[in-house]
This record gives sequence, C-alpha cells and structure tokens, in this order.
Amino acid sequence: MERAEHSEHSGGHHHRRGLAVLLPSGHHRMGHEAPSGNPRIVFMGNPNVGKSTLFNAILGANATVMNAPGTTVLVESGELSRNETAWNFIDTPGTASLDAISPDEQVSSEAAMGRNGYPQPDAIVAVMDATSPSKSLYLLSQLIDLGRPLVVAVSMLDLARRQGSTLEINDFAALVPGVPFIQVDGRTGKGRNELLDAIGRQLGAARTAHNMAQAAEALPDIPPVTTATVPGREAAQDEVSRWTRQTSDERFAWIAGKATELSRKQPAADKSTFSDKLDRVLLHPVAGIVIFLAAMYAVFEATTTLAGPLIDWFDVTFRQWLTDGVGWAFTLAAGKESLAGWFHGLIVDGLLNGFITVLTFIPPMGIMFIILSLLEDSGYLARAAFVMDRAMRAIGLDGRAFLPLVVGFGCNLPALASTRTLPDSRQRLLTGLLIPFTSCSARLSVYIVLAYAFFGRYAGLAIFLMYVASIVIILAVGLALRKTQFRDLHTQPFAMGLPPYQMPKLLQLGKSVALRLWAFITGASSIIITMIVIVWLLAAMPISAGAAGNNTFGHVDEVENSLYGAVASGVAPVFEPAGFNDWHASAALITGFVAKEVVVGSMAQSYAIHDSGNESEQQQGTGTLGQAVRASFERSSGGHASAAAAAFMIFVLAYTPCLATIAEIRRQYSGKIALQSVGMGPAVAYVLAIIVFQIGRLL
Repeated sequence: MERAEHSEHSGGHHHRRGLAVLLPSGHHRMGHEAPSGNPRIVFMGNPNVGKSTLFNAILGANATVMNAPGTTVLVESGELSRNETAWNFIDTPGTASLDAISPDEQVSSEAAMGRNGYPQPDAIVAVMDATSPSKSLYLLSQLIDLGRPLVVAVSMLDLARRQGSTLEINDFAALVPGVPFIQVDGRTGKGRNELLDAIGRQLGAARTAHNMAQAAEALPDIPPVTTATVPGREAAQDEVSRWTRQTSDERFAWIAGKATELSRKQPAADKSTFSDKLDRVLLHPVAGIVIFLAAMYAVFEATTTLAGPLIDWFDVTFRQWLTDGVGWAFTLAAGKESLAGWFHGLIVDGLLNGFITVLTFIPPMGIMFIILSLLEDSGYLARAAFVMDRAMRAIGLDGRAFLPLVVGFGCNLPALASTRTLPDSRQRLLTGLLIPFTSCSARLSVYIVLAYAFFGRYAGLAIFLMYVASIVIILAVGLALRKTQFRDLHTQPFAMGLPPYQMPKLLQLGKSVALRLWAFITGASSIIITMIVIVWLLAAMPISAGAAGNNTFGHVDEVENSLYGAVASGVAPVFEPAGFNDWHASAALITGFVAKEVVVGSMAQSYAIHDSGNESEQQQGTGTLGQAVRASFERSSGGHASAAAAAFMIFVLAYTPCLATIAEIRRQYSGKIALQSVGMGPAVAYVLAIIVFQIGRLL
C-alpha cells in the first residue's frame, strides 16, 4: 500500500554518519548505514536518459519543483508512503560525473555524496540509457565507489531493441553482480513497482546490516571500481575533482571491460540507423538552421494564433457568463439596485477580472507546454540546441536558450516556462532576465495604435523597428549582465549526448502538461488577482467631489478624479525628459504593469472615448483616440509629438512586463530576482526613452 505526497527538503538536516569499512586494498568506502527517519532516495543519471520522466511516473502529481538549498538550481522532490513508511525522493539535474563543471552538476554531486550540508542518501537510483549504455558507465562507476545502497534503472531498452540491439536486462545485471538492474519506461510507468520493490530491498538490507553491525557481510559484496579513498562528507569540490582525476585510468579500464561485454549484443557501429539519416538533415549547418527557424515560427504561431480564440472565449464569453451569474446572485440577494453598489464593482471588476486574467494565460501556457513536451520527448530539442549554439554564444548562452527567447515574442509567460529545458541554472537565470525584453504580442496593439496615429504610411516600418529594437536591447542587456552579475558564466564547449528519436506517449504528456499548468495557476494566481484588486481600489477612490458633486467610493465620474488618476498625475512629470509628461500616458503605463493588453483601453478610458472598443487598432490610431493622443503628446513634447510617440513605444517595449510574468519569475527563481527584473526593466526603458526623444526632437 502506498500513498504519495509532495514535500520540500532542506539541506543541513538529519546528518548521519556511515559505517566505514576499510578494505584490504586501502579503498575507503563510505559504508552502509540504516535509514534513520524517512529514507532519502536520490535519482542520478546523465542528461536525456529519461530520469525525470521516470521520477514523475513514480510520484505523479505529488512531485514539487523547488530550488536546491542555497542555489537557484531547480530540483524536484516528493514523498511516497510505502508500507507505512515515508520515502523522500530527490530528482537531481542530469550529470555525467560527480566532478561538477556547472552549478547544476554540483547540486547532483553534493546530493549523491551527502556533502555541503546535504543529508546523506539512504539509497541511490542510477538511470541508464539502454541505447547507449557506455555513456552511463562513468557515472555508474563513481556511484558504485560511494558504497551506498544502489539500484540501476535501465530505460529505453525497447528502443534499443528496435535499433538492432539484442541486449536483455540480465545482460545489464551481469555488469555489477549484487546491484539490482530493473527495466523501466517512465513514459508508460512500466517497471515502476519492480523498481520500488528493489529500492525497498536495498533499504531493508542496509537496515539489517546496521542492526547486525556486519555491513560487509550482510550486504552483497560489490567490489569497488577504483582503489582511491572516496572524499568524505566535508570534502570541497576540488577534492572531488582530484579524486576523479586520480581514478580516471582505473575507471576507464573498468568501463572498457564492461563495454566489451555489452558490445557483443549491440548493433554494428557502421550500420546506418534511421536516427543517423535524420540527423544528417536536422544537424546540417544550413538545412538544420532553416528547419529550426521553421519550427520556431510554428511555435510562435501556435502560442499566438491558436491560443487567440481560446483567450477571447475566456475574456469575452466566459467573462460574460460569470458576470451575468454574479449579477443574478446580487439581484436575488439584494435587488437590482445592488448592481450599482461598490461591492458589486469589487467582485466583478476586481476579483472576477483577476480570475479571468489568470484564465486567459492558460491557453498559451498549455500550448507551449504541449509543444515543449513534444519537442523534448521526441529528441528534437537537443538537436535544435546544437544547431543554434554558435549564434547564442555572444551573450554567454548556448543554443538551448534560443527557444525561450523566440517564444517570448509571442508571450513572455510560456517563454519563462520553457527555460525549464535549460540544464544550467545560471544560463536559465540569465535567459529569464532577458525574456521580459522580448516584444510580446500584447505590446503589438500599442505599437499599431501609436504608429498609425503618428507615422501614417510609415507605420509598418515603425512597428518593424520595434522588433529590431527588442533584439538589440536583448543583446545589449545580455552583454551588460555578462560583464557584471554573470561574470562567472564562462562559455564552455557544448557537449551533449543526443537522445534517440522516439514517439512521445500521449498519456504521460497530458499528465505533464496538467501538472505544469496547475503549478502555474497555484503559484501565480494569488499575486495577479491581488494586484488587479489593488488597481480597482485605486480607481474606485475619489479625491474630489467632481463637477456634479456625486463622486463616491466605487463611483468616480472621471479617472482623473480618482486616486489612480492622482497617482498617474504625480508620476507624469518624471517622463518630461522623454516627451510624454501627460497623465493619460502615465495612467496607461501603470495599467500596463498589470497587462499590456489593456494599455490602449486604459488610454481610451482616460480620454473618455467609449466607442473605440469595436474598432481595430489601426482604426483607433487614425480615429478619435489617435487624435486625442496626438494632441496630448504635442503639448507635452513641445511640438515634437512623433519623437515623444517613439519614446513611448520604446518605453512600452522595455519596461516591466505584465504582472503574470513577474509572478512567474518569482515562482521559478525567487522574489529577489523578480524585484531585480521589476527594477531593471523601467530603468532600461527610461534611459532609452529619453535618448530616443532627445535625438528624435533634433531630427
């Protein structure tokens, strides 16, 4: 009987000392120690071996994403109750060795060895790719030397057979007698129970050995791979590096012998497989880039065009249903006059509006999660990283960072979600800070209105230049961050094992998408709804009686007479050097902090233009709204309205992204990083807006 729950772990607790056994060869093993409290099982494996898929298949919805202690590295953890005992599982980032060369690999190394305040693992699950087993042997040899209870999960064995291999699970088990080898498939859940049983037997054997004080005799005699002393729990990373270098000759000799045992049942090396033929096209220096850009265009279109009707349904139809339902409930409870009360406004324009805003992000997020899962599970995402690697090295990133930045031009929110595919935490963080500078589709409505209002027949060129400016800003900010906050992010040779091509499993894909969507909804909804309610409260609070003397809480005749309008008027002088010292503009920018989609609507509302909602952006730019904005910018800029409009467009491009994006940054990284993004965006936008206006007014 088992029960799964999510749990968070923290380094520095439940430290345990192993029972050391000094072998005749002088090889110091960390020994076996009985689980005290909840057993801790750590998953280890190379990148792209199916480790995280298997981990999620075991824990399902009960896995939770968190930062490893003291880092920005994302790991998954979870708790599984089995036979009345709670097991704590930790899924570490993929690594090829315990000798870490990145923060992510260091987390894996420390978690496996119980170093740097990490609790000692009670068992280790090493995941091996059956299609290329020799690549997993180096890490496996190190894990064997740790002397911890070990289980090896062999994934993709069915795929290896389709490629011509005749290997069976018993062939793998013969590699290390005494270590259980279990065939698994994380996409279908095959082997899940057998793996849990094997872990249970290893934990039970370790407990028995501890109780009998006969560790060397009670557990299977697993000979070490090397003779060097394993670094202790207090060892620094450089000591681990020295250990791996000192043992490399013995380790490679062991690997050569094991690889020879397996090679007899592997397909001939000179046999061209379907993957080889496909890679000749997808990794071609020209055709590969063309195919990748076409794929990215399809991703971009999917997150904008396909999601559009669903977003509109939530924003219009579903909103109307809920609004009518609330109105019916208010009428039933307190009569029709209650519909004009402030409480009804709070519910509909505050809470309900916040709830609908959260729902409108579900379509693009869901589509992006589906596409990411398809690209990743099929094996293409790793190929795309190789194709675009050279282009991204200018700002210290590798090819895998290109996908999130492209997606950002559709919507920043799913772009941030796609950074989960980046294996290095520092690259993931740098990419996350650059994504808000990609010009998402929500900003496009602002560009169109202002471009047609101020630049007429050159409107198309003005809009195009905004996207060019976005790319330039990303490169400039990326280079600036590389020289300051990310000085330690050094460009390294990009080495990555290409996973085999395979068909994604729809059931597992659906579960993964549902879990990711639920994590977003629960993590970001409270912040979004709270801020939208605050904006409503500011707009509902009158600061004067108004011309008719009938301004009351929740019934403000003009936006300018509300606290929201007062704040906008107070902020407006700050933008005088940029040419748009006008409260209508600053009010729209404040609203745009919640969502860029409402900037144009906010401007129309501030000018009391109520018939623009049925017009296209182009019609609004050339119509009444465009005329009102031109008149305001003409006054605020001293006769340089076009320069002020260009500055305003640049500011909209670069300043703080929507509230949902900030909430996602906070959820994925930390509150500190979210504050940095909130501060960095307006600072960059303000400087650029001033430069654009001051140069533009001279032309």
